[in-house]
Amino acid sequence: MTLRVGIAGLGTVGGGVVKLLAAQAEIITARAGQKIVVTAVSARSRRERDFSVEGLHWHDDPVALATDANVDVVVELIGGSDGPAKKLAEAAIAAGKPFVTANKALLAMHGAALAAAAEAKGVAIAYEAAVAGGIPVIKVLREGLAGNNVSRVAGILNGTCNYILTTMREEGRDFSEVLADAQKLGYAEADPSFDVDGIDAAHKLAILAGLAFGARIDFASLHIEGIRRISDLDISFAQELGYRIKLLGIAERTDAGISLRVHPAMVPESRPLATVDGVFNAVQLEGDYSGSVFLRGRGAGEGPTASAVVADLIDIARGIKVPVWGQKAASLAPAILQPMAAHEGAYFLRLMVVDQPGVLADVTAILRDHGISLESMLQHGRKPGEAVPIVLVTHETREEAVSAALAGIATLPSVLEAPALIRIEP
Repeated sequence: MTLRVGIAGLGTVGGGVVKLLAAQAEIITARAGQKIVVTAVSARSRRERDFSVEGLHWHDDPVALATDANVDVVVELIGGSDGPAKKLAEAAIAAGKPFVTANKALLAMHGAALAAAAEAKGVAIAYEAAVAGGIPVIKVLREGLAGNNVSRVAGILNGTCNYILTTMREEGRDFSEVLADAQKLGYAEADPSFDVDGIDAAHKLAILAGLAFGARIDFASLHIEGIRRISDLDISFAQELGYRIKLLGIAERTDAGISLRVHPAMVPESRPLATVDGVFNAVQLEGDYSGSVFLRGRGAGEGPTASAVVADLIDIARGIKVPVWGQKAASLAPAILQPMAAHEGAYFLRLMVVDQPGVLADVTAILRDHGISLESMLQHGRKPGEAVPIVLVTHETREEAVSAALAGIATLPSVLEAPALIRIEP
């Protein structure tokens, strides 16, 4: 027997899948119980590549893979939440063919509808490669922790941001300079907005939250912040205080509902997430019976992502079919989301002020009026009449109060720029 695969998209990941299936054919056949071979492909260009497509049926329109009689399973590696990727997903499901994808945007925006359609047709949707590349976090949530109530998911979900923040810390350079280097090295796109503004991490978090909590996630309701405002000064102060700054995606159950947020965070240096550097990703899961589970690995790239795609193909060859969201689509309840204003925690606040008498008294008076108490303060040296940074670390408080206090502090004549806020994760 042979499982015949049609691949839409022959970029880094698509090429990696073709090469991996050829290079590991013997071990894959043994583990899948049958051969897995690529029989058809679709890509925007027929340019020469570093792998052979000789003998493969070529489709200029990727949607045609869904109705190709020589294709048993469709692999979508085009990307994008709509357009050809969505049309191909719908066509493959309508044709009764299993659908494998690495497309986090597609699943974050349309996952519930696609799951319902797939269940109606009795076909599988597999997407291990959509979150954290080679880290098998989808399988862990859908299968390994299936007997648990998961209370919290927190992770470094974007390698580009993690590389930038790591390099800023290690080399003492500013954001724009490190971003330019990341673009030259191929870690960041020419337009890096999707990564550095937190959208990529948010798509992945929406998927993990849907799986972890058995909920339909409204992506538009996520709180999303990127890393553009993180300065080398913030990173230096973080190190002095015993923290590292990471862009985190966090999903957790609270008394007020599910909290879903992507933002830079101060992570204590002793925590596992703080030690994950460079382009690596990591996810920490909290189950009521499993306890804490920590997964770390490469979150992108040809090898890790192709490995995840092929793992899904092996499951399909074995006849393994798990509900898309770990349970029937009809049983997914709309997520009741906690507003960000209700978040409670400690905060790192950095102010740039004119060094003159009375500044600190004015600032602390505003914090006092909003019920915010301070754990510590940092100010290095004196420069009378000049701009100096002041760092304040609060005790646990409510985001609503911090936002109101900062709005008041920003109006003080001695405060020279908008105050910086970074949440501290325990």
